Amino acid sequence: MQKLDLSGEKPIFLQIAESLEDAVLSGALPEGGQLPSITELSVQYTINPATALKGINLLVDQGAAYKKRGVGMFVAEGARALLQKKRRGEFSSRFVAAMAAEAKRLGIPRQELLDMVAREFDGIEKGR
Repeated sequence: MQKLDLSGEKPIFLQIAESLEDAVLSGALPEGGQLPSITELSVQYTINPATALKGINLLVDQGAAYKKRGVGMFVAEGARALLQKKRRGEFSSRFVAAMAAEAKRLGIPRQELLDMVAREFDGIEKGR
């Protein structure tokens, strides 16, 4: 899991939830697999257990995780697709809109911007 920014503006519990989401999306936490315990998260990040629980509960509220009483928290079946849908919805407003607005301010024509995006995408696919 990724490092948390304890002094940043984003609340720690949101960072915990996003880190767990990232692990599900990458396959590091497979569907049906057990999530790290509240204790493990609180020790790993030196945070209050209630903060760790709040982060995990966000995944439970979304339907991406569930609790097995007395055993722990687990990644729900279908969690990856659920999280992809959620993140895709956020993607346009967070990244694409800002990129398009900046391109407009810089006078970059639509086709040139699309070409830039295609080059970057191709580079990622080729491992650059």
